[in-house]
Amino acid sequence: MEIYLLGNVFSFRDIPSRPYTLDYINALCGDTFLELHGDRNFADDKAMIGGMGKIDDQTFMFIGTQKGYNTKTRQYRNFGMAKPEGYRKALRLMKSAEKFSIPVVCLIDTPGAFPGMEAEERGQGQAIANNIFQMLSLKTPIIVNIIGEGASGGALGIGVGDLVYMLENTWYSVISPESCSSILWRSWEHKETAAAALKLTAEDMLKSKLIDKIVKRAIGRSTFR
Repeated sequence: MEIYLLGNVFSFRDIPSRPYTLDYINALCGDTFLELHGDRNFADDKAMIGGMGKIDDQTFMFIGTQKGYNTKTRQYRNFGMAKPEGYRKALRLMKSAEKFSIPVVCLIDTPGAFPGMEAEERGQGQAIANNIFQMLSLKTPIIVNIIGEGASGGALGIGVGDLVYMLENTWYSVISPESCSSILWRSWEHKETAAAALKLTAEDMLKSKLIDKIVKRAIGRSTFR
């Protein structure tokens, strides 16, 4: 399948799962990508990656949630669920990009922010809310791309931008269908009903004017991985 992103065409091998954030970054930037680490306060969150890379002659700050490819890497990446230090790292990198007038590209693919007790103790809600507030006034362009799951505050924490794109067959919502079903019906059995009510597809988001464009995907020769 071919992925059309940021006006260019990149070919990916037909694989069982979608390409993840680092796959897109490597396809866009090649060996020019330099990953940056840490929130300068607590730790380096492996579920939230960020760094600078070049597309042609333009430097971008890339920030995104990263999932794993197998059991070991999924655990290493915490299944794409960032903790407070991940959102603080993301904001630190955005502020650095603003200082040097570098555009920010956010790539979102997460089932939500990490819901563990330690994350709540370290201020998960405050970290996400602060990111949303700060991104609203950031003085550098922000391009947001939903490349898979876009669930809950975990997505919104890096989801405020001047342009918001969704890949075809992705979804974006303030809550996951499973969580919505468990709250309303005390069971995951009604997740399909919840998904229909949430209107979380790319087509629904575009119709509601919550995103700017759906990025189409086409079948083609593959060269990825």
